[in-house]
Amino acid sequence: MFNKPAEPLRVVVTGAAGQIAYSLLYIVAKGDVFGPNQPIILHLLDIPPMMGVLEGVVMELADCALPLLHGVVPTDDPAVAFKDVTAAFLVGAMPRKQGMERKDLLSANVKIFKVQGEALDKYAKKDVKVLVVGNPANTNALICSRYAPSIPKENFTAMTRLDQNRAQAQIAAKLGVPVRQVSNLIIWGNHSSTQFPDASHALVNINGANTAVVEAIKDAAWLNSVFVETVQKRGAAVINARKMSSAMSAAKAASDHMRDWFLGTEDGRFVSMGVISDGSYCAPKDVIFSFPVTIKCGKWKIVQELGITDFARKLLDATGKELEEERQEAIQIIEA
Repeated sequence: MFNKPAEPLRVVVTGAAGQIAYSLLYIVAKGDVFGPNQPIILHLLDIPPMMGVLEGVVMELADCALPLLHGVVPTDDPAVAFKDVTAAFLVGAMPRKQGMERKDLLSANVKIFKVQGEALDKYAKKDVKVLVVGNPANTNALICSRYAPSIPKENFTAMTRLDQNRAQAQIAAKLGVPVRQVSNLIIWGNHSSTQFPDASHALVNINGANTAVVEAIKDAAWLNSVFVETVQKRGAAVINARKMSSAMSAAKAASDHMRDWFLGTEDGRFVSMGVISDGSYCAPKDVIFSFPVTIKCGKWKIVQELGITDFARKLLDATGKELEEERQEAIQIIEA
């Protein structure tokens, strides 16, 4: 008896003609995110001036001859893009340009995410899993959720996996081990320079045994200063070097985030996701705050009862305050 093939999943990627999507689409379409036996239909949304470029991307996807890719729907219409989708990568957003204040970025982008929230509410499946990549990601995810009241708040997340991957790479380099051997690094709070990369619960596997990263590194001053600042400022460092923002690493992080959400986390490992805050760890409620989570059967759960040092407490409070301020600004912009 042959197993009946799985029904194709409809997956939307916004900003589909852009840099991040150029790496992301291939990763998704070849089966790295939803599993090696899950067919995909990609919905590709971008703005009207980008339709020519998008046509080229569609040609390239066809030329990859990917067995799991059962269809591609390029469009500039949110009604088409979000129709019956099960997963949404919201990548498209106005990028921050030189001389631009964070407030200017917020002003341009919350309006985009209001429209996308309304489209998700109207056209997407009610169990759609939404990942916001476009910055300011946490507040954009909150606004998107606010305008999609028929979809559970738990289904809107913001990407802090890139920060987690950056942190993991820094620790692995410091210890001279492969990155796979480092786990349970935490990104707390906002995907901004106030985020707190926390190695105090991280583990490193050396000679088959897990050791606390803090014990292995034996350098608290480095962990509380150089490490934290390197991760916080890594995005800016990439822009300075590349003259463009992170794209390949952002695509990899988005695929990691969505894969774990759909397929679950490994036993004993947790990952960082921006999720709706229930006030855990004294974070402000009803903002999208990055916490350590475990995932089972498509549901995330905040890891509880981790010790928080006085040093960590200060940083958690600062990033929480920034998120409350962003939420207030975003609501004022939309209601103006």
